[in-house]
Amino acid sequence: MAIDFEQIENFTEKVYEKVKSYREHLHSYPELSYKEYNSSKFVSDTLSKIGIDNALISETGVVAVIFANHHKGNEACIALRADLDALPIQEENDVPYKSKNNGVMHACGHDVHTSILLGVAEIIYQNRDQLKQPVKLIFQPGEEKNPGGATYIIRDGGLENPKVEKMIALHVFPDLKCGHFGFREGLYMASCDELHVEIQGLGGHGALPDRTVNPILMGSEFILAAKRYIVENTPNDVPSIINFGHFEAQGATNVVPDKAFIKGTFRTMDEEWRKKAKDQLLKIADCISQDYNGQIKLNISHGYPFLKNDIKLTHFIRDIAKRNFGQEKVHDLPMRMTSEDFAYYSQLVPVCFFRLGVRNEGKGIIHGLHHPKFDIDSSSIKKGVQMFVAIVFS
Repeated sequence: MAIDFEQIENFTEKVYEKVKSYREHLHSYPELSYKEYNSSKFVSDTLSKIGIDNALISETGVVAVIFANHHKGNEACIALRADLDALPIQEENDVPYKSKNNGVMHACGHDVHTSILLGVAEIIYQNRDQLKQPVKLIFQPGEEKNPGGATYIIRDGGLENPKVEKMIALHVFPDLKCGHFGFREGLYMASCDELHVEIQGLGGHGALPDRTVNPILMGSEFILAAKRYIVENTPNDVPSIINFGHFEAQGATNVVPDKAFIKGTFRTMDEEWRKKAKDQLLKIADCISQDYNGQIKLNISHGYPFLKNDIKLTHFIRDIAKRNFGQEKVHDLPMRMTSEDFAYYSQLVPVCFFRLGVRNEGKGIIHGLHHPKFDIDSSSIKKGVQMFVAIVFS
């Protein structure tokens, strides 16, 4: 007999306090990207206690597969993904589960994602006789840092044996009230490339411009030329952003420095245009170098691709949310120019990346992701567990 949503709610109530404690533990002991050694051990130990075989992957990740009792071989599976890493942020919340690791905080909710997936794992395992296909659980390292832990999961065979045929992830979203969900079919999040610019000029007295090559002027011209090129040449209907957040030069009012440094970002949603634009940025740097008789070294750190939700799969999952939580709690989301390494999976298999509301203004839970006071309404954990389980058994 198929599992209905009332049963899913009952299962979730039974594991909720346990899952909440998982989240508080992980939040107290956050670890940075690719250093999630204790977090992955906690995940592995918890899965083992449930009875689920699991293995380390990509050094600090964990992968497990739950097979149906009628398992007949290497059937294609559905994969659920959570991320493990935290951010280099000093937490400012005054809560019992405040980070005990100085300068490190789960300010993006990865502790929530991991805890939800552990709760989901227990419910699925206890009801594995009802599975229609195997379910792979991927606890991924390094979502917050290039090249993205997803690249290592893919490299190390995380989507094979059994082969993943579709993949789903949720992400906490403080813009939505607790218990609400957000979806977008098709293009959703942008690619992300980092721009690192080192400018070599010729320092000297500010009153003698004929004897200097000013790297500040070179950098300023590069910023303006790069911005102008992107604005004027972006193809129609292709969202693109170029922006700069760091410009450093150690000079003075009457001192021209030798060097200047610039850091920025380029984001878009079209791979052909992405490549063309980056090639042109390099040419712009070369032209300005020649004009000034200086040197601009532009290093482009190739980041995550754009994220495209599979239309059919996302529509199917959105309907599950409407049916079980109410249409008024399901929202359409606009495209975002933020990025997410789940996008790497979207280049290989159909995916759905959706949002879980965690906001509660009455409790002061209003701060955005990557904020030192970010937190969640813990009851949103229930909704995340229920949603994942409903998807699996649908």
